[in-house]
Amino acid sequence: MPMLQPVPESDAEGKAASAYSRIREILEVDEVPLLFQYMGNVPIFVHDFFMNFRRTVLDGGKLGEKPKLLIAIATAGQAGSQTWQNFLQSFAESRGVTSQECADALAVGATNSMYNVLFKFRAIAGTDVFEGMPVGLRAHTFQNTTLDESLVELINLTLSDVNGCQPCTSAHVSKARDLKVADEAIYEAVQCAATMIAGTQFLRSIGVD
Repeated sequence: MPMLQPVPESDAEGKAASAYSRIREILEVDEVPLLFQYMGNVPIFVHDFFMNFRRTVLDGGKLGEKPKLLIAIATAGQAGSQTWQNFLQSFAESRGVTSQECADALAVGATNSMYNVLFKFRAIAGTDVFEGMPVGLRAHTFQNTTLDESLVELINLTLSDVNGCQPCTSAHVSKARDLKVADEAIYEAVQCAATMIAGTQFLRSIGVD
């Protein structure tokens, strides 16, 4: 059972009431989604979070709306938040993103995390004895989805950052730049993932998966 209960709009005050109003307006919904009502227990947090969510996930910027939504979905998957995955996939599909693209983003993220575990181990093992050993892991997923190569790299670099894998993050940043992804777009991808980590962490910390 969640340690906090949702704060309905009728009980919201101050910053929470202001945030709820903007949430309904921007998302074009009649009722504030439940996950934001949980955040309403800390009015300044739901206010700040939605401001960040609007700017880093919903606004197209240099990167574009679809890539940001798919990066957000992959990040929610990495964080293990079914609540966020359901919300984001429903919203993304209402904006023209297909369910296959959502599934592919999750699969790319999962495959990337497999590599993060291995290469992070190599980086922190305290010996170079493992460097000469073959990777021994299949990753055809990176080349065989509905997602374009640039988006695959952006998902890989953002989740490598989330997972704290320095060699993977560095390699994927270089690959994204080789693919002519603008530095501003790379930074937007990381901001998108950072925002989603805050959102998923809050819900999971109060017992909402």
